[in-house]
Amino acid sequence: MPELPEVETSRRGIEPHLVGATILHAVVRNGRLRWPVSDEIHALSDQPVLSVRRRAKYLLLELPAGWIIIHLGMSGSLRILPAELPPQKHDHLDLVMSNGKILRYTDPRRFGAWLWTKALEGHSVLAHLGPEPLSDEFSGTWLYEKSKRKKTAIKPWLMDNKLVVGVGNIYASESLFAAGIHPDRLASSLSVEECCRLAQTIKAVLLRSIEQGGTTLRDFLQSDGKPGYFAQELQVYGREKEPCRVCGTPVSAGKHGQRSTYWCRHCQR
Repeated sequence: MPELPEVETSRRGIEPHLVGATILHAVVRNGRLRWPVSDEIHALSDQPVLSVRRRAKYLLLELPAGWIIIHLGMSGSLRILPAELPPQKHDHLDLVMSNGKILRYTDPRRFGAWLWTKALEGHSVLAHLGPEPLSDEFSGTWLYEKSKRKKTAIKPWLMDNKLVVGVGNIYASESLFAAGIHPDRLASSLSVEECCRLAQTIKAVLLRSIEQGGTTLRDFLQSDGKPGYFAQELQVYGREKEPCRVCGTPVSAGKHGQRSTYWCRHCQR
């Protein structure tokens, strides 16, 4: 599933081609996504794009009439293409732009979403989200205050969007490794120092992934069709039984809920 770095990479890739251009109309070939594509998107006409923003894993296209909320789901991707390029099997939706390009949404599993709202405030998919991990609001102090009485393992706790948004499975494992913290520990066991180190590490790991265009393990592509290159820098994720890049100990793997977790039993305490 595309996580925060992949969504931010998509945002940065499509923004220069959309802002200042006008959506002439939408072409919806298959509106049966996670939720049906909103009727207002089917009917779009002559709407200039004012901004392209991101909140958690949602892309937000600001138009004079309202907002398009896009979620990439499990396998979705966005590409900027020439308007004349014919669609392929899983190309479900195009926004036809006034500059001769299209924003094409591809999603083999159809678990993404294209929603419409007049105002972002209070929308159901955005209403209960925690702070952005790259913001000043997210800090070691924030983590420590939230962790004090939390009797759950650190790894799934970090992935709770009510705590902090966008720290998905890959980046939770990678951040805990970089911070030297075992994923099985209870959140309440974290010290102030460890929380500060973890918050700084999360920011650094996410920023590095964004610099590398995100992580491509299966379906994700950047808006220019290139994969994300952070996969080449993964320290533990997906490396079960391979030697730790720091100490050489075989990487361990397990499950938290239904999600795979990876760690080094020597480097993480």
